[in-house]
Amino acid sequence: MFAPLEGIRVVDLTSSLAGPYCTELLAALGADVVKVEHPQRGDESRAWGPRFFEGGSVMFFAANASKRSLALDVKAPAGKEALLRLVRRADVFVQSLRPGTAERLGLGAVALREESPRLVYCTIGAFGRTGPLRDRAGYDPLMQAAGGIVSVTGEADRPGVRVGVSLVDQGTGLWAAFGVLAALHERGSTGTGRTVDVSLYETTVALAPYQLTATLAGAPPPGRHGTAFPLIAPYEVFATSDGELMIAAANDRLYAALCDALDLPGLAADPRFATNPERVARREELAELLRPRLREESSATWLERLGRAGVPAAPVQDLAQVAAAEQTRALGLVQALAGVRTIAPPLSLDGERVLHRSPPPLLG
Repeated sequence: MFAPLEGIRVVDLTSSLAGPYCTELLAALGADVVKVEHPQRGDESRAWGPRFFEGGSVMFFAANASKRSLALDVKAPAGKEALLRLVRRADVFVQSLRPGTAERLGLGAVALREESPRLVYCTIGAFGRTGPLRDRAGYDPLMQAAGGIVSVTGEADRPGVRVGVSLVDQGTGLWAAFGVLAALHERGSTGTGRTVDVSLYETTVALAPYQLTATLAGAPPPGRHGTAFPLIAPYEVFATSDGELMIAAANDRLYAALCDALDLPGLAADPRFATNPERVARREELAELLRPRLREESSATWLERLGRAGVPAAPVQDLAQVAAAEQTRALGLVQALAGVRTIAPPLSLDGERVLHRSPPPLLG
């Protein structure tokens, strides 16, 4: 099994999703992750939702594989001393405590690096280490609201909605793992650790680079476009006779191929839709001309025809369909852990899927 981080010990003082997802990724790559939890309640995500396995919820199961659990009250002298002994033998310390809590407990970056100068210290925060909101706590949906994602998600004539997956939490976990790996790489030549800072708010803002770049250049804030992509047309979901298809005609050549596959040669030659900027300007007018034709045939029929024409398209599937899909199976994305089927990390090396090494731990 591929384990490039074998021999690296990570002390994980995180809860919820962003921090645990970061350390789960490190564990999947071979790190020895010791998850430090409160002796009575453990990680709060153990209680998020109905019981899923002996150790807690499906949320906890999906973000804490390949770890060991150590039950410690780090506010008690004996618990703190036990944690410090662990830190002295560790390579990485990851914490997501409320702002200022780590420093108040004597577990801040400066204090712990005095215990171990080689330590890579990672803080996963809510609004970041500075600024007027630095002391506020936060969760994924709050950041989607404060960071603009809700404002661009949903239909134009309806209130904004949150993205249906924990995009900000998992994105922040990825950035945290990325920063930790970079700091470990640098430590190989310098011998000293770094302090890695990431936050949910920074991740959220970074998820909208082209929208914010346009806004900074003076464009009005973008609105909601449903399934459509506001910079390309046609590039949205269309109904068929038995389902829905996402069609992505990303350039003029693909638009012409789409019209040909739909037996609509007149649209390909129509000067109103000759270039992508013109199609974007008349997005709804064009969509109204495409919709009746697409409703005439099944999704399977259109997928076959569009595939032959080289036009990118995909069915809108629910998660049960995704779980059962042949592509999911072929990639080995579903992994069994202690009798539970879950999702393996989306990473392969030399053609080998990186897998979780063990199921999530029971508390302590």
